[in-house]
Amino acid sequence: MNEKKCSFKLIGYELRNINGNFMTHFFGIVFPNIMSLILAQTVGSQVPDGMRQQTVTSIMLSMSLVIPMAIMLLGYGCIYSQEVERGIPLRMQLFGFEERVVMAAKVAAHVIFMTVALVIFGVFQLLFMDVSRPRFASLLCLLVSLYLIGVFLLIIAHSLANLFRRFSVTFGVSMILYFGLMILTGMMGIRTEQLPEALRRAARTLPMTYVSNDFIDFWQGGSYNYMPLLQSFLFLGAMSGILLLFSLHRSRRVLR
Repeated sequence: MNEKKCSFKLIGYELRNINGNFMTHFFGIVFPNIMSLILAQTVGSQVPDGMRQQTVTSIMLSMSLVIPMAIMLLGYGCIYSQEVERGIPLRMQLFGFEERVVMAAKVAAHVIFMTVALVIFGVFQLLFMDVSRPRFASLLCLLVSLYLIGVFLLIIAHSLANLFRRFSVTFGVSMILYFGLMILTGMMGIRTEQLPEALRRAARTLPMTYVSNDFIDFWQGGSYNYMPLLQSFLFLGAMSGILLLFSLHRSRRVLR
């Protein structure tokens, strides 16, 4: 049987799968916009007028992280774990769709959906939020960071689904990771500096911490030390790569 290639039809099939998942739409599109509006009105009203715009901008930066975390970690994990549980990846291979081809289509579809979610989020911020306008370099740095975080989280979700091979377990672990990351990186109302020292050290290994806490400092200009951010990306990439290799090894043993 001829090996199938990644095509627009296959990507469209994966996009339809995403559209059938309510959680991806709610947590990836609705939730960050609603939370940014609520936090801007509650927290923003408690700061002096001169600091309100900076506070609202900081909230926007933190809520932008919800989009890759919800779509790539929760959304992808839910969809793919259900497919693994039903044996769909194995059936796809029997019909000539190699795993790398299907994976490429899934990544492309989720990147497209994440792009749509980011556009909606950006338009919402411009229309309803008093955020400061960034430099182009700062905006580009934010977008690159969000997409890199999204890809690494997707790899983690893919690995968890292959390891546990059950939707319920994968979903539970993904939710724990989701809220754990939000707490560690200062997205739940508790700043990273307020956490115990051990948790602060763990938070400094995650790029989400720097986006949530540091990007406001150079959003409109100024210098920034990118080295800790780059090191955190290397760490997250290494961890996701190791987890992927371990899950692939485990999957091969299960299929034997």
